[in-house]
Amino acid sequence: MKSLPFAAVLLRLIFASKHNLLQAQVQASLYEGMVIGGYVDQGGYLNFTGPNIHLTRGHSVYVLGMLPSLRFREDEGSPRNAFVTPNLGIGFSYSYKLLAIQMPFYYNPKTATENGRWHVGLGLGLNIHRFSETERGREAREEGQMSR
Repeated sequence: MKSLPFAAVLLRLIFASKHNLLQAQVQASLYEGMVIGGYVDQGGYLNFTGPNIHLTRGHSVYVLGMLPSLRFREDEGSPRNAFVTPNLGIGFSYSYKLLAIQMPFYYNPKTATENGRWHVGLGLGLNIHRFSETERGREAREEGQMSR
């Protein structure tokens, strides 16, 4: 329950915008182009936004979707799990131009000693699609200057 106020504050920051979100473009996609690394449940993760619904308004992109991930966590128990494990989470992501921030939710199933439960994380990363748009724009400007 400690993570509930954290989640509420992050969602408020993400969706608090002076722009009218009703005029934004809502779409579904298989990959949004974000590569994000972060921290969850005493370990790290690396994910690539998977199938999602996203809302685009100017340079801002709001994403709700699945997060295919690699989780990195040292297991102290016996028998031990591998250090790197594949995982599928869900979560909210926000990107502005190249920078992305994410709040993922991952489920750890029950074990012999612990009940299953959801864990909230926080991550930062890059929006690769926006990077390629920036490169294309730069190339177009350079070509325009050369033709003059």
